[in-house]
Amino acid sequence: MIRNLYAAAALALLSAQGAYALDIRIATEGAYPPFNLVDANGQLKGFDVDIANALCAEMQANCTIVAQAWDGIIPGLKAGKYDAIIASMSITDERKEAVDFTAPYYAAGAALVAPTQSDITFTLEGLSGKTIGVQRATTYAALLKDEFPGANVMTYDTVDNQNLDLKAGRLDGVVAQQVVMYDWLQQEGGDAFAFKGDPVIDPQYIGTGAGIAVNKGNTELLAAFDAALAAIKANGTYARINASYFPFSIAPQ
Repeated sequence: MIRNLYAAAALALLSAQGAYALDIRIATEGAYPPFNLVDANGQLKGFDVDIANALCAEMQANCTIVAQAWDGIIPGLKAGKYDAIIASMSITDERKEAVDFTAPYYAAGAALVAPTQSDITFTLEGLSGKTIGVQRATTYAALLKDEFPGANVMTYDTVDNQNLDLKAGRLDGVVAQQVVMYDWLQQEGGDAFAFKGDPVIDPQYIGTGAGIAVNKGNTELLAAFDAALAAIKANGTYARINASYFPFSIAPQ
């Protein structure tokens, strides 16, 4: 009840002041399906984009969503190119030194995907000597570097490119976000690959979930996003978006 009252108060304050209501610029990556991608018409789509639009509607804000390469996404925020990041960014202690985060809007672990017939396992011994692809500058890359030193880690600019090398037989496996890889496995050719072992859920690397990032000290925008997030969960909008992408809930527990 207290949280709901806080959410209502934050949205009322936002509406009364008109803050951000005219224009919020939001960055996403555009290369992380099904969360964010660019479709055949050049339009940004995906779960992150749908959540962003739902939040903006709840806040009665006019939002512009732009694509930004992952390794420059936090620097772009700090440089003022946009006001927020909604791009499946895991909340970690390291990132919290650079930006402020809302409550998590979804949670998923790190998964290993490899050819179906492979006996590879997501363990220290199982990855030793194996060539594993991962997107650079991600929590998954840090996990592999620190916890799986025996793996030969190849880094890529996007998950799509690491998956292309997996399909081409240049990798023994890839590590990426569980739901992203679930979506990839449903696509043409995905039946030749499978999850290997349980996903790794380690808050030190994976964080507590994916959150919306804003610049340090931007408490008003942060509160508005948190309030809007609570509202779309309460009114069923979040559940409808979730169901349109996944046969399981990714809402944080």
